[in-house]
Amino acid sequence: MRIEPNPYGTHRVISPRGVLPQAAIQLNVALPLFSNEILIEVKKLNIDSTSFCQIVKSEVTGEKVRAKILEIVTQCGKMHNPVTNSGGMLIGRVKEIGKNYQGPLPLKTGDEIATLVSLTLTPLHLEKIDRIDFKTGQVACSGHAILFETGIAASLPADIPQNIALALLDVCGAPALVQRYARAGDKILFVGSGKSARLSAAALKNKWEGQIQIHALDISQGSLKEMKQMKLADEIFKIDATSVGALLAAPELCNNYDLVVNVANVPGTEMSSILAVKERGRILFFSMATAFGKVALGAEGIGKDAEFIIGNGYAQGHAELALDVYRNHTGLRKWFEEKYKI
Repeated sequence: MRIEPNPYGTHRVISPRGVLPQAAIQLNVALPLFSNEILIEVKKLNIDSTSFCQIVKSEVTGEKVRAKILEIVTQCGKMHNPVTNSGGMLIGRVKEIGKNYQGPLPLKTGDEIATLVSLTLTPLHLEKIDRIDFKTGQVACSGHAILFETGIAASLPADIPQNIALALLDVCGAPALVQRYARAGDKILFVGSGKSARLSAAALKNKWEGQIQIHALDISQGSLKEMKQMKLADEIFKIDATSVGALLAAPELCNNYDLVVNVANVPGTEMSSILAVKERGRILFFSMATAFGKVALGAEGIGKDAEFIIGNGYAQGHAELALDVYRNHTGLRKWFEEKYKI
């Protein structure tokens, strides 16, 4: 006899009992569908940058990366990287809607959607992986996923290619929250210069043009130059943020920023972010590589009084904002089109 379904998906938790799906080690992906769920025919995964970077570095070859992703999904019943504790999101087609579904989404069978909840809590079964794009972390595949009653998703826009929409919606929480925590007159530093940084910087320019300064720090000179050429950064700094010594050797960066936005995809950048922020400033940690114990204890150790904010991937209106920022910024749009072209 099947257990009674729960809006939060606890009925899909195999182990350990008593936790929500994100914290679970293993989820049940078996069909048929529970009456309050949505069944999705999966087309593509967007593995989050921190997770994909870690897998690629550890597995090296294409076939081993493919095997590792399949291994994680098979063992966990979800794409939940046990090293980075992160996942990503997916796009697919609504295949079935449970008869008692009462969630917030006005969906119908056949709709093309992107899930806006993490793969670390999404029951997922993969039949095969067709192709991995090592430049973007997108994985073309076939299988099924399950969206809980409290889960959110967005219909894929008709005017944006699906692979680009997937990339945008994967990080759409970042520009919404960066806009929320920025203030007129702020000097802002992005630690990292990838798609989250660029999309967020464009959102800031839309709202605060002429009233803020945006700087970017990264180990990649090429990525930084692109960001400046797109007029998304006023100043750029080629520095390894995992090296506190490198930051201390650049005194113009220390104690200089009202808001620091950490979107790095590697661990060990916490202290550089803390050193860069002003006393009583704000740091928005959007990197899934962040170790929050290092943040709290590291700030205490150097006597830095600042506000530390966890970058929640959900904010009201975040999907619409990200898509509109992409539509309205020519340079950003061209960059996404080049990076995510098939």
